[in-house]
Amino acid sequence: MRLELVEGDITEQQVDVIVNAANSSLLGGGGVDGAIHRKGGPAILEACRALRASHYGRGLATGQAVATTAGNLQATWVVHTVGPVWRPNEDRSALLRDCYENSLKVADELGAKTIAFPLISAGIFGWPPDDAVRQAAGVIQAFDPANLTKARLVLFGRSVYDMALKNSLV
Repeated sequence: MRLELVEGDITEQQVDVIVNAANSSLLGGGGVDGAIHRKGGPAILEACRALRASHYGRGLATGQAVATTAGNLQATWVVHTVGPVWRPNEDRSALLRDCYENSLKVADELGAKTIAFPLISAGIFGWPPDDAVRQAAGVIQAFDPANLTKARLVLFGRSVYDMALKNSLV
């Protein structure tokens, strides 16, 4: 599977699957989650409410992933995953890697060929962007898909994109 870095807006990606850095409620929020729900429209929220009513009454656990429709987005599906909050005195990187691994598994099981990820946990959850890129790239590059052929890591902001390129993180 080919990995590419792009600077841009996750909601504008033309891929089969867009990954949402969701909150555990699955009912929308700020940052990437809010942007995906706003642009994708009410169909995503309706699908998330159905998930909460059926299998995820207490919400989605950190590191897990689940798919819904993409609503008005250019993708077919949104895979929602809950990233960990970064804590300087606690190694939570396995949970962050689980977000990528489980999202890839769900997308591959759906038969998706292409997937776009935001930089999970690197926004309001405080994960250092350089480490977040390294964690993401490591999981994506090690994944052995049945269907996926391309993964895109969508970095929000030129400074994060330049840092990833400069440090040869991918």
